[in-house]
Amino acid sequence: MRAATREPDTRGECGESDAVMDTGRQPLWQEEPAARRRMAEPVRTAAVRAVIIVALTLIQAMVAFLSTLAGSWLAFPAVLSTVASTVVATWGVLDVWVTRQVWVQRNGVRSQPSSTARELRRERRRARRQQRRESRKASSGVDRAAA
Repeated sequence: MRAATREPDTRGECGESDAVMDTGRQPLWQEEPAARRRMAEPVRTAAVRAVIIVALTLIQAMVAFLSTLAGSWLAFPAVLSTVASTVVATWGVLDVWVTRQVWVQRNGVRSQPSSTARELRRERRRARRQQRRESRKASSGVDRAAA
């Protein structure tokens, strides 16, 4: 999505608009076609979960680092919990990958046939049409000879 561009507002002295009144309002956002397809719902859910976990882990690591520099009593528990959070964050990122692989395996991917496959199909179609034409000619010749 992108912001809609608006015409500059040209108002007179008393606030009346110099523009035509019946143009109506422009939409605030204009939809643009996506460059890529959306992720599948389970994959998107796992990705959001992973991003939140990784963000919290980074915040926790920063707290551990700063409290270590300050010599605070909070440094040791913060470092221990950061190590545990790193394990959980790694699991979260792997969960995204596994979820995506499972979804692709169950639902398949929309693939388009390659140009060579397309060409082979065209050749087969041509051969079938040619066969039908020849069989029609042969059967119509037999019918005429019988009549």
